[in-house]
Amino acid sequence: MASSSYSNSPCAACKFLRRKCLPDCVFAPYFPPEEPQKFANVHKIFGASNVSKLLNEVPPYQREDAVNSLAYEAEARMKDPVYGCAGAISVLQRQVIRLQKELDATNADLIRYACGEMPAPQFGRRPGHGGGGGGGGFNQNSGFYYSSPWSNGDDNGRGEGNM
Repeated sequence: MASSSYSNSPCAACKFLRRKCLPDCVFAPYFPPEEPQKFANVHKIFGASNVSKLLNEVPPYQREDAVNSLAYEAEARMKDPVYGCAGAISVLQRQVIRLQKELDATNADLIRYACGEMPAPQFGRRPGHGGGGGGGGFNQNSGFYYSSPWSNGDDNGRGEGNM
């Protein structure tokens, strides 16, 4: 597994752990010396011993995916110690739901407009949708929804529904 490049310079794991990087080092193929922070995060969250055990139990063809998953989760845990990547997934799911509601409302407006039930749209404001307050908002200049970190999870802070 380990190539000659690993014998010249110790892998990030062995360098971090201050030990000699042997030719059969389980970390060397996945933690190159150019990425020391990758191993530092994984070590801080999971521990070198646990990662070593996991890599030895996983079939060789799945080890790279396992290390990438560990590195992603470790980085997410560094940013959000409580929820980790589950928090990021939850935020994205709420955003998808919010955007789906907005798309449905826009499609309904379009159908009403096409049927002649509604006057021509006024750009910048949708009827019945105020632009103020709450935990998030719709920036009408950019068309980008932003969510405040202090919102309580309801849609735009107006109590229009949770996930």
